[in-house]
Amino acid sequence: MGVEEKSPDSIAKALGVRLKQVRLNSDMTQTEVAKRAGVSRKTVMNAEKGQVQLVSLVAIMMALNLTDSLDAFLPKQDVSPLQLAKLQGKQRQRASGKRGRIGASSGFIKEVELEW
Repeated sequence: MGVEEKSPDSIAKALGVRLKQVRLNSDMTQTEVAKRAGVSRKTVMNAEKGQVQLVSLVAIMMALNLTDSLDAFLPKQDVSPLQLAKLQGKQRQRASGKRGRIGASSGFIKEVELEW
């Protein structure tokens, strides 16, 4: 596909064309895929144009038995030990809370626990 030189829109359209080809090769109609995926026919139609929400795309891929392709599409990433060590020092600590004053302008002062 040569994704480096293409826009996100053109890549999405190319994926939609591939999705349509898989459906046709599986000898299924858009209605059949929609029913198996639990989405509308219009959603399948839009997916084949490259205009689909991620959850619907996954459902359609499941209906077309393409879930094995998901690992190749976006493989699981392991965190390197070096990167993990860098992140350890930067972990956000839970705030213990601070005391503040509310209502000072009205002459009524109330201490409250501030949580972030």
